[in-house]
Amino acid sequence: MTASISFRNVSKVTTHVLQEMKLKGEKIAMLTAYDYSFARILDSTGIDVILVGDSASNVMAGHTSTLPITLNEMIYHGSSVMRAVKRALVVVDLPFGTYQGNSKEALNSAIRIMKECGADAVKLEGGKEILESVDRILSAGIPVMGHLGLTPQSIHKFGTYVVRATDKEEADKLVEDAHLLEKAGCFAVVLEKIPAKLGELVTRELKIPIIGIGAGRYVDGQVLVLHDMLGITLEFSPRFLRRYHNLSEEIRGSVNSYINDVKTLDFPNEKEQY
Repeated sequence: MTASISFRNVSKVTTHVLQEMKLKGEKIAMLTAYDYSFARILDSTGIDVILVGDSASNVMAGHTSTLPITLNEMIYHGSSVMRAVKRALVVVDLPFGTYQGNSKEALNSAIRIMKECGADAVKLEGGKEILESVDRILSAGIPVMGHLGLTPQSIHKFGTYVVRATDKEEADKLVEDAHLLEKAGCFAVVLEKIPAKLGELVTRELKIPIIGIGAGRYVDGQVLVLHDMLGITLEFSPRFLRRYHNLSEEIRGSVNSYINDVKTLDFPNEKEQY
């Protein structure tokens, strides 16, 4: 089906708009953001979805995993993004420890994000094992995005960031979990680092949008971490990452020029003073 660009004209992207995009074959573009300035730029481009990801733990706070970031910190980042965004759908990750194994805590965490950030939806990692939390959050009218495949909050369980669901047993479980999340009422599911054929299968079987990150091209949309695709962070280079810029090099060049201008008395010049 040929993609349409008509949805670029909507004044506000909602979960309903994403569903319509899937039905009409328009791919969904999604990126992460964690602060006001970047979120404002992204929203002005017509990006469909902004994810306030727990990847902030890595790219903003310098941790080696997503596990350390707290609910308060996610609310801080989410609030900063929401102050900038007018059009995009904003999804905030529930961080590790705020929903696993305790559906009441999951609901309280989701309510805090919705009330204190003003976000549009929350995202949870996992399938059958978190269904009770998903059900309870949805019962409060809070939209939920699922996340299957490589789930970074479970890194200590996996022990590695390799491609997931390459064997039949894990692939079958992923498909089953995807159907369970759809049946529960999730409006979309992220699939991370799985075989492209499996991503295509899930996308074909589910009626809700499937967003891929390392899940091949035959899903309903794509998401990347902003700092990775802009080349701000250079240490992370998985196969699925396309770098659209090298901001790290450009920033270093600009700062070096500034340092030189200050030390040689070139800055400020007469036009740059009062």
